Amino acid sequence: MTERLIKPVGRGFLFLDSHPAGCERLVGELTGQVEARTPDKNPVALVIGSSSGYGLAATIAGLARYGIDGVGISFEKAPTVRRTATAGWYRTAATAAYAERAGRSFHCVNADAFADTTKADVLDLVEREFGGVDYLVYSVAAPRRVDPRTGTTYQSALKAIGEPARTKSLGYDDGRPVLQEVGIEVATDEEIAETVQVMGGEDWERWIDALTDRKLVNDGFATVALTYIGSELTGPIYRQGSIGAAKAHLEQTARDLTARGVRAYTSVNGAAVTQASSAIPGIGLYVSLLHKVLGEAMQTPIQQSVALWDQLTGERPLDLDDEGRVRLDRWELSDDVQQAVREQWNAVTQDNLAAVADTEWFHSEVRRLYGFDVAGVDYDQPTEVDVAWPKS
Repeated sequence: MTERLIKPVGRGFLFLDSHPAGCERLVGELTGQVEARTPDKNPVALVIGSSSGYGLAATIAGLARYGIDGVGISFEKAPTVRRTATAGWYRTAATAAYAERAGRSFHCVNADAFADTTKADVLDLVEREFGGVDYLVYSVAAPRRVDPRTGTTYQSALKAIGEPARTKSLGYDDGRPVLQEVGIEVATDEEIAETVQVMGGEDWERWIDALTDRKLVNDGFATVALTYIGSELTGPIYRQGSIGAAKAHLEQTARDLTARGVRAYTSVNGAAVTQASSAIPGIGLYVSLLHKVLGEAMQTPIQQSVALWDQLTGERPLDLDDEGRVRLDRWELSDDVQQAVREQWNAVTQDNLAAVADTEWFHSEVRRLYGFDVAGVDYDQPTEVDVAWPKS
């Protein structure tokens, strides 16, 4: 037994440790929010980036609603003598346990999704266990990528394109919300190109190529890469910045795959509190304002993921825009919602920050990413941190 008393210690939105019991209970909450369907057959899915954010939500929604079998891939750190495992490690263990209780054959692989060796190993597993896949969901959020074919390491950049930008941003000082103004430097051409290499569609296409070459795509196969557009308020750092260039490449990759005869889409999800999004200047404030405006009408990642699976499986028609993207964000980008958020964005000051934006909710959501602030967990009691990775 390696029980420890775990407290949320860290800086900003990053915590040094995660709470295993909180992560497990959070997965239980998410599975309980999904209404099950009874499909004619249980689809086989490959989810790349299955341990956090929208990738986790897509995995849980697929398991709980349509009883998917398949493989989830993520890249997480095991517990050490000094630190707990990453939150994604504990969430994966809880997800695998749920899949087993539900009678599903879902394998969890801990490896670098960018590596060709990972692709080969996972496809060997798919061929051995399932014979092919019906769906591939691509949800990779990584700061860097090593191209296995050249050995080159690419680093993504959170920068503007064309001219410097400034944005309001949300921070916390010992739990107290602080309104900040952050300057955003201009990305060089090299930084833009590297960001595209990390966050664009090249690796997604390589997964499709690998599956196709091995003849592991079933009839009717479809693939979707998860993306985000967002508001004009976050545009300078997101859609119009270096990340936006990568997202544009991801969307072009979907068009290229479609031209090859693959049912390939990008899914434009709505704003949410994730470990990736909380690190982007301006996003925290924007999401806090959005939640203040919408309250319970703000759609969660699990709600959006249920909608995505319903559309992929044909339960509901695909909601496509003029560019062929699946739109799960219409609730966020409606004119009335954006107008209300814009008014709050323009009006917010340090004095009215806690009243205008839902800062307490946002702070709690960030903590929940690491297993804290989850109802029903006694954080004053030690918890077992040495949780094994699921057998694959």
